[in-house]
Amino acid sequence: MFHRLSPVTNRTTRRLLAATALLAGVAGALHATNYSLWINGRTGGGQPGNHADFTYWGPSGTAGGVNKKSVNWDGFNRVADQNYRIRDALDCYCTGNNWCYIAAHSAGNLQIGYALSLYGGTARQKKNATPNASGVCGNTDGTTQTGWNIKWVNVAAGAGGGSELANVGSWAVSDPLTSDLKTATARAMYDHNQTRAKWFYMYAGAAGTLYSAVLPGQDDEAVAYHSAGGVSGSGGAGFCNPSDWFCNDLTLGTAANEGGRAKWSFHSVVFRDDTESFNHYTNGNWGGVVSKVRADMAANAN
Repeated sequence: MFHRLSPVTNRTTRRLLAATALLAGVAGALHATNYSLWINGRTGGGQPGNHADFTYWGPSGTAGGVNKKSVNWDGFNRVADQNYRIRDALDCYCTGNNWCYIAAHSAGNLQIGYALSLYGGTARQKKNATPNASGVCGNTDGTTQTGWNIKWVNVAAGAGGGSELANVGSWAVSDPLTSDLKTATARAMYDHNQTRAKWFYMYAGAAGTLYSAVLPGQDDEAVAYHSAGGVSGSGGAGFCNPSDWFCNDLTLGTAANEGGRAKWSFHSVVFRDDTESFNHYTNGNWGGVVSKVRADMAANAN
């Protein structure tokens, strides 16, 4: 015979059920892990699929965020041909209970932007964060989720807007990636406003001198402020530091730049190199404007 529980018993049962659910949630949280993924740019250097190889960046023991992993792609072939490397890593470490902080350099900006815009709304298998030699992880429980668990994206010297050096052939024309790095091509490659509501925090260097006649406005010797600052539009334009009276300012934060050109959605300039001290290159030791991103990851990606 069914016996209705007394109000006291019923209340006690509910409390027990609530406590059980809370404990289950805590247990699930205990199994959650955060990772810091570093996505290299042009020329590569690390072994593709080996997430422990930080050759591109510098000494692997240098602090760069919690559980840092190097998302190595070859830095040579076109973005579409190599983007699976980025998606494999995102599937590995940024699904299920796990969350990721992302750091990208130069053409790595194109790679994470491309992945989020074109694949960030697709079903992803939940993975076990244990990659094989090819950088592919196994499934956990066979379930899927939409997109990836990403807290935010830090971008050093971003090439999301391309580079005039690619336009004029200053880089090796035998490099397939150079075709993607042309300003018009890079800007039309995917919808840069579609970040799946993930914030891109932009770090722009300005210590460039070698190609000042080719790169408009302030630059870091490889990309100009229009690209490193996430400035919207179908083509590049000249943007500078406030001390330059003959060029529109690249503004900090999300505000439109001087002259009215907006930044892409969910893009914010958090570092503008007003002292012109940081160039494009890591120099095998987390150098250039990458040093600013590394410091932020070490302090805040935890």
